[in-house]
Amino acid sequence: MNKLLSIEWMKIRKYRTFWVLLALFAILVPLWNYSFYSGIIKFDKKNLGESFISKSYDFANIWANLSYWASYFVAFISVLMIILTTNEYTFRTKRQNVIDGQTRIQFYHSKWLLVILFSLLTTVYVFIVGFFFGMSAGDLSNFPGKISSLFYLFVLSINYYGFGLLLAVLLKRSGIAIGIFFMYFMFLESLIKGLTNWATKTEFGNLMPLQSSDELIPFPVIEMVKKMASGDEGLSTTVYLTVSIVWIVIYYLIGRFRLLRSDW
Repeated sequence: MNKLLSIEWMKIRKYRTFWVLLALFAILVPLWNYSFYSGIIKFDKKNLGESFISKSYDFANIWANLSYWASYFVAFISVLMIILTTNEYTFRTKRQNVIDGQTRIQFYHSKWLLVILFSLLTTVYVFIVGFFFGMSAGDLSNFPGKISSLFYLFVLSINYYGFGLLLAVLLKRSGIAIGIFFMYFMFLESLIKGLTNWATKTEFGNLMPLQSSDELIPFPVIEMVKKMASGDEGLSTTVYLTVSIVWIVIYYLIGRFRLLRSDW
């Protein structure tokens, strides 16, 4: 495992796009949350949400709130995963890896190791950012709070990055894969989800590949209002977690089958 990761590190350590996309994620996550926390972004002119915002950044609520916003920015790392994988096809480095003694399955597993590593780094970074916000919003009396949201963020990250990896393996072209990723991520899945839920009068549409992980980290205010309005909590977190893991396994199996069957 260490050898595979060291090979990947040699490929990306001087790659400018790698550092740019990481920097975007690292800067935007705290900056976006600081905009809410400091009052730069307000709910309305009367600042009626000020009390809620201040409570959202104490240790009792910080992890759910921060993980929710971070879930939007994982798209940057997903794009990075697509680019790093499609570059192997564009510059034929994957073929050179095999010539140098690496098997196809080792090449594939090295990419999945990157998926897991990026997911761990995402989770740890959000924890660090959340710790500083929590300290500035109060004391350590509520620490660690509902820190399980960080685990859900970890699963969500694997889901998104693994989905990006799958698109890269299937399509082999960064432009096409990135375009399809954003089309699916921003429009198509929401459309299918809405139509499915409307047609079946159920929440089955919430079990779509990326949406199943999104449901693990709902926006705290909207989730609270939904529960108060309907009294129905819908599908359980356990269901969404299980379905997310199933989708991750499906990504792995489809990508593995495709890689082992395709020409190099």
